[in-house]
Amino acid sequence: MPGPVQSIERAAAILRLIARSSGRLGVGEIATALGLARGTTHGLLRTLHGVGFVEQDEASGKYQLGAALLHLGTSYLDVNELRSRAINWADALAARSGEAVRIGTLLDGQILIVHHVFRPDDTLQTLDVGALLPLHCTALGKVLLAYDVSAAGGLGDGPLEAFTRRTIVLPKALARTVAAVREVGWAVEVEEMTIGEAGIAAPIRGHGGLVVGAIGISGPVERVCDTKGQPNASLVTFVRDAARAVSRDLGASRW
Repeated sequence: MPGPVQSIERAAAILRLIARSSGRLGVGEIATALGLARGTTHGLLRTLHGVGFVEQDEASGKYQLGAALLHLGTSYLDVNELRSRAINWADALAARSGEAVRIGTLLDGQILIVHHVFRPDDTLQTLDVGALLPLHCTALGKVLLAYDVSAAGGLGDGPLEAFTRRTIVLPKALARTVAAVREVGWAVEVEEMTIGEAGIAAPIRGHGGLVVGAIGISGPVERVCDTKGQPNASLVTFVRDAARAVSRDLGASRW
């Protein structure tokens, strides 16, 4: 049997991205969110526009869903599917890293924890499934901010809530941080939400490369980071490998 058609997967990812956005999106915003070349993105949008699946605002040049998509609605990956596809890989990541593993997705401007694997030791731990965490001061949140335009725009222009003295509270500083996340493909937090705790996270992608969630580890700073406060390179590799594995299970052929 022939394999999937990449251009169709990418077009579907564009439609899902626009569908869940709170406003119109430009070519550059879409290209950045999906990790596509600007020219490729423009060509796909031109085709979608030609068949009525997207409409372009004349004043801004940005795109929104077209009238032809009467039944698309607010398409998103069901969190139960995300969790079921990720369970085995999350367990393996906890075993390899020796740290707690959490998987999260966006919900109303926060991170919804859909799966949580405890550290493989005997320490007292609290189950986080169902918890809502802030975006700007967690590794999971930075990943989601890096690939979702509407989530980043929802934070506003004013100072963000400070949880510790290391929390990034200035929107411009956060913008630089999430831009760096897009460059390297993973995010880190060091005592930004909880004193003494650090975390590493990477994006989970679905069909067409759309980021549908994030997977990450968290633990004491002295175990997650080196003496200079930089994340342990082996742990970064473990997290990225797990993210790619889950992404492949969800149909993201490039990862």
